[in-house]
Amino acid sequence: MNKTVWTILLLFTQLSLFAQPDSLKPGLSRARQYLSDLGRIVSPNGIQENFTLPVGGVNQCVYTRGQDKDNPIILFIHGGPASPISPVMWMYQRPLEEYFTMVTYDQRGAGRTFLNIDPDSIANTIHIDNYVNDAIAIAAAVLKRYHKKKVILMGHSWGTIIGMKAAVKRPDLFYAYIGIGQVINTRENEHYSYEYAANTAREHHNDTALTELKSIAPYPGDQPVTREKIIIARKWAQYYGGLSAYRNSSRYFFAGPFISPEYSFEDVDAIDNGNLFTLSRILPEFLEVDLKGIKSFPIPVFMFMGRHDYTTPNAPTETWLKAVKAPVKKGIWFENSSHLLMFEEPGKLLVSLVKYVRPLAAK
Repeated sequence: MNKTVWTILLLFTQLSLFAQPDSLKPGLSRARQYLSDLGRIVSPNGIQENFTLPVGGVNQCVYTRGQDKDNPIILFIHGGPASPISPVMWMYQRPLEEYFTMVTYDQRGAGRTFLNIDPDSIANTIHIDNYVNDAIAIAAAVLKRYHKKKVILMGHSWGTIIGMKAAVKRPDLFYAYIGIGQVINTRENEHYSYEYAANTAREHHNDTALTELKSIAPYPGDQPVTREKIIIARKWAQYYGGLSAYRNSSRYFFAGPFISPEYSFEDVDAIDNGNLFTLSRILPEFLEVDLKGIKSFPIPVFMFMGRHDYTTPNAPTETWLKAVKAPVKKGIWFENSSHLLMFEEPGKLLVSLVKYVRPLAAK
């Protein structure tokens, strides 16, 4: 194993042991430089650029990477709310870039985009419809910038709400839609997640977990669902593999931004700040999301489902997919994945996209 890899592994070990990484910043900066150099797109027909787009009154940060400009584009809508994928895309995206031009962006109130604005100036704009309109505007801008007819739309977690709504509103922009960790009905998702946590805690005789979970029962119930309740419910579902399969933590995901080629330490700080800013404002709308009323989908739709996902449980998605009418529809199970299947089974992600989705962009 070369020195660079050992350095990165050591840094991750240290990050897991210390809450404050300030003393590690020189080493982290060196690791970031190594990864930046490794990740540079050097192929003659490749593309690698970061830029901002003024969309919906906000300069939103966009990232484009691909080995061949002639490849179809995937526009990726990240989860959260306000959890950008850009600082961790280096962990899984490189193989995809050989077959697709990957475009992602930090949504309003998220990551580097959060740093572009006075938060008070957009506080009243944190609404799902605005996120949907942002996605549509960015898709249109990307088509114009790269001289394409359509893009493939892919959403993850919270981003699947935006993605499905954007696809229904402007199907002319998209070859297909892919949902990863799809949200169909938020309250149903929360119910399944809670039941999984409670049942598994019982099986493991985890009295601490059961006491905490009982404190918010019935959940989600008819009472207001607060951020504090969500944290308790998600904490134990994720402890039992509901975020990353077979793992009781996902340190690789949460530590990844510290050595991201795209993010500075200031940018990393903005992730948590943007998340807190956004979640408190979007939570009432988020809890009322119900996409079961979409009975007909205008473009091909694919659901990539982690078998062990109890962050956005699959039962509502599986039921919806069986009933919906669409030009093409397919559910693909990732048997060894949970909610972060891009990181857990990146090979299957690539093969599935190339086999089922990429041909649609050639038509």
